[in-house]
Amino acid sequence: MADERLIVALDFHNFDDVKNLVNELGDTVVYYKVGMELFYSVGAQVVDWLKSQGKKVFLDLKLNDIPNTVAGGLCSLMTLGADILNVHASGGYTMMKTAADRLHEEAAKRGIICPKLIAITVLTSVDQNDWNNMGYREIPMAEQVVRFAKLAQFAGLDGVVSSPQESRVIREQCGNDFLIVTPGIRPAGSDIDDQSRISLPSYAIRDGANYLVVGRPIRSAENPKQAALDILEEIKDL
Repeated sequence: MADERLIVALDFHNFDDVKNLVNELGDTVVYYKVGMELFYSVGAQVVDWLKSQGKKVFLDLKLNDIPNTVAGGLCSLMTLGADILNVHASGGYTMMKTAADRLHEEAAKRGIICPKLIAITVLTSVDQNDWNNMGYREIPMAEQVVRFAKLAQFAGLDGVVSSPQESRVIREQCGNDFLIVTPGIRPAGSDIDDQSRISLPSYAIRDGANYLVVGRPIRSAENPKQAALDILEEIKDL
């Protein structure tokens, strides 16, 4: 059985590219991330197709708006069957709580399993220079990530997206039942690309991550299936 801790990012804008990669990876990978580039290009059909293939889906659309708008958007997205949905923690407590409450209410009304709802803390592409330029010089980035995580937990969300560099502290502060999804995973020898706060797969798992989101190191590999297998081998005993 595939290890669900590995989520492969389908950062394509062409449906054929999606099908080719998913078919190539086969039963090695069960979890996929559908982000803005893909969803805005091909729409809901990609989620339908992945579910028809027996796959799980993290629908990574990062909603951030007034509370009722975000809650309504999530309830609409829930009908697609994604397993994880997300919002930006920067939207605030009221937005997150309204979203979580409405999502659970709607799922109960429909008699379906409620998808997990997680919050984006600080994007893994943000480095210290970006952080300073955003006006947050007085607050260490890692401290703000943990603040967002605790706020999301207080609002009733299931977990957060954070860089692997903050996973250990979030796990300590938020407990074992709180989900931590970590992008910025780069196997040894991989290019950093546009990520700033990164980690090896094994380090991220040891530091408390539940899920590793990996895109280019698998998609751009000469042998994507072997690249996925190498990551799974690295974390199998952790």
